[in-house]
Amino acid sequence: MIFEECKLFQDVAHQRSLSRAAELNGISQSAATQHIRELEKRLGAELLDRSTRPVGLTDAGRLYADLCRDVLRREQDFSAELAEIKETAEGTVRVASIYSLGLSEMSHLKEEFGRVCPEASVQVELLRPDKVYEAVQAGRADLGFISYPESRRDLTAIPWREERMTVAVYPSHRFALRPAGQRTVAPSDLQNELFISFDEEVMIRRELDRFFREHDVSVSIVMQFDNIQSIKEAVALGSGISILPERAMLAEVEQRRLVSIPLEAPELMRPVGVIHRKKRKLSRAAREFLGLVTA
Repeated sequence: MIFEECKLFQDVAHQRSLSRAAELNGISQSAATQHIRELEKRLGAELLDRSTRPVGLTDAGRLYADLCRDVLRREQDFSAELAEIKETAEGTVRVASIYSLGLSEMSHLKEEFGRVCPEASVQVELLRPDKVYEAVQAGRADLGFISYPESRRDLTAIPWREERMTVAVYPSHRFALRPAGQRTVAPSDLQNELFISFDEEVMIRRELDRFFREHDVSVSIVMQFDNIQSIKEAVALGSGISILPERAMLAEVEQRRLVSIPLEAPELMRPVGVIHRKKRKLSRAAREFLGLVTA
């Protein structure tokens, strides 16, 4: 009741009209007048100067109006904080991810998230980069994990990390047979190598093409795919070599199916990040998952 009383008096003070304040609070003018008279009787002081038109405030009225403003502001803060406390981190976090990040990262992220938010779950869909943007923009995914992330009119891109790119070769390739101390690859070493590349519309392909142009290197593209997993398999079968994120090859290197060889300076880096819609409030579960990733 105290909040309704404060709201009514604040509206009277702002509107300088009992009838307008009554309308804003969904009551009749006579009911509003009665509330104010009962309030004045309880406080033992007149709050409204009824000798003026529009109605004004007495000194006591101005003092009480300040109190009402403070009370209502605190009530708003309380309501917002209470809603945050009551909102549990439950439900499903829908994630759209490019293949390399989905396959290499999501398993342990889901496991760690399960410990932090046991009542929530993560649903991951692996997509091409352009489809990740589409899924987030259309609201089919809460978060998108993408390489070379870019902010758009309705999307926010949050940087996550930069991944070193290295040369991926099969174990019997001449680069892999070099002595350990000489196992680096200069850009010029790649000249005319059989190369497994990405499809032309994929951003990482454009970055690799730029790298080759800058170093005046020509490779012989024998296959191209839209995802890292297929490229790794082609390289492991001896069809050619490639340049891939080092982190994406950890399992194959451990299994000795691939050899990861550093590029000589300058290094190539692949930025990765998370995207979400600007005007859509994330659920608490999605915020918790995002915080876990970017911490």
